[in-house]
Amino acid sequence: MQVLVRDNNVDQALRALKKKMQREGIFREMKMRRNYEKPSERRAREKAEAVRRHRKLLRKRMEREGY
Repeated sequence: MQVLVRDNNVDQALRALKKKMQREGIFREMKMRRNYEKPSERRAREKAEAVRRHRKLLRKRMEREGY
């Protein structure tokens, strides 16, 4: 991952880097890897995330269709 530093403005480059990392999900990944997650817990979490994504998609569709 690269961020260009323009005019020696490190603060702006640091903000850009943090924003890129946030978008990529790196912070969430680091937080999750801090502690061991049992395989059964991982499956349950991934299933719950999939359900949330699906419900969000359905909400968006319904909103677009005017319900």
